[in-house]
Amino acid sequence: MDERRRVEELYRSQSRKMWRALFGYSADPDIASDALAEAFARALREQDRIRDLRAWLWRVSFRLATAELRRRAAESGVAEPPTYEMPEPVPELVTALRRLSPNQRLAIVLHDYADRSAHDVAETIGCSRATVYVHLSQGRRRLKDLLEDDHA
Repeated sequence: MDERRRVEELYRSQSRKMWRALFGYSADPDIASDALAEAFARALREQDRIRDLRAWLWRVSFRLATAELRRRAAESGVAEPPTYEMPEPVPELVTALRRLSPNQRLAIVLHDYADRSAHDVAETIGCSRATVYVHLSQGRRRLKDLLEDDHA
């Protein structure tokens, strides 16, 4: 399969899942869309230097989303992204996810929602697998507490 077709096939098979995971992480549909589009555009340009295209796309799209969240926070001085209208219970979950640390949120979204391995999550975040398990454990516990508080 030629390189361009490989990127196209991954776009068809992964883009919806990636967008939902990026949206879950960023809580912003524009950031999710832009990060996804930019990651695939870069993949088309740099595909001959990419060893594992699927892992690379996940990693780069989340790094782009993180960079945009940081840029917006620095620009506005506000750490909280805007809230969007969504059907219940998604707004509660997105609000609770935003209250986690960025690494906890990223670990949970990638591992639990996007079904990425701890190894893949570690590569995306730039830490060890053991650290990923710590982020998952602490993040899940915090998420559970936050969601239970909302229903109390």
